[in-house]
Amino acid sequence: MLSREEFEEREDAFLAPYALRSKLSKGRRFPEAHHEFRPDFQRDKERVTYSTAFRRLEYKTQVFVNHEGDHYRTRLTHTLEVSLIARSLARTLRINEDLVEAIALAHDLGHSPFGHAGESALNELMQAHGGFEHNLQSLRIVEDLEDCYEQFPGLNLTWEVREGLKKHAPERMNALEFDVVDVADEIAYNAHDLNDGVRSNYLALDEVKELKIWQRIDPKIGGTDSAAYLTNARATRNLVNAQVVDVILNTTATIKRGAVTSVGDLATLKTGLVGFSSTLASEIAELKEFLFRKLYRHPKVERMNKKARETISTLFQTYSSHPEHMPPYFQKKMSEWGKERVICDYIAGMTDRYAHKEFDRLKTSL
Repeated sequence: MLSREEFEEREDAFLAPYALRSKLSKGRRFPEAHHEFRPDFQRDKERVTYSTAFRRLEYKTQVFVNHEGDHYRTRLTHTLEVSLIARSLARTLRINEDLVEAIALAHDLGHSPFGHAGESALNELMQAHGGFEHNLQSLRIVEDLEDCYEQFPGLNLTWEVREGLKKHAPERMNALEFDVVDVADEIAYNAHDLNDGVRSNYLALDEVKELKIWQRIDPKIGGTDSAAYLTNARATRNLVNAQVVDVILNTTATIKRGAVTSVGDLATLKTGLVGFSSTLASEIAELKEFLFRKLYRHPKVERMNKKARETISTLFQTYSSHPEHMPPYFQKKMSEWGKERVICDYIAGMTDRYAHKEFDRLKTSL
């Protein structure tokens, strides 16, 4: 049996000097006693996993709406893949794996239904009321919206996890744990959006083979559907591995060049240390441009996105005129948070299928 203190001693023995440590956490918004066996960051990742918002990710879009097929990524499977990649990076770089996993599991909690099309629609609707950005919505969920404790709102996560969720905030502190999650997110969608695009036949293999990063991993395209499927799977594994290895080697070299030997050294930096080499970064930029042009702007994806924007816009306008159609909990919060923000919170928390269900219900009842 290991106590929390003994786990923290293991952190001290294993972690690099510039890694964040559980025992040095800045704590929680609402003070709580430490657990006798579990370090604070471990408790955080478990609180995220048990949350309602986490379970909803199963029915939220990554690229393809859930009903388009059973084997495409959802926001939940993407989150789990990010977590696995982030943990692998953290372990090899000897930074805090529990903290990295907690941030990775929580990083997409704030995503709206219908992926980035839904986020864009909500942001447009909220322009006069502070806008909408899914990273900040993730923070809002863990700080205020989750409602499962009597003692405090949200999940009462540690300061470090909440800070790690502020992906685009200029005031976010520098920490390798935060940067690792950001890069793991990019690695996951680079590889897995490409995999889903090929699986769906929205992306032609002959065009994909022209990409420099595909040539780097050198898959051999088979002549049958079975071989093509296996090639796609093998290429995805190779693509993830190539990115992970590059990040580890490049980041290690960057840390050495910067003579980083403590958390304090990180605080003086203006940019993060975790990233790709310049060569791979150029190949990834080509891949992203290809995915944007050929997959995210594919006519069938655009049709799905158009329907998503129409659904969210209709829901928003209907709730604005008839807030009584929202659950009582959200109606009560309007005086505290403002009507538009509450409507945004409610819609952002919906799954794809619930948003469609609400759209149909409101259409017939009003």
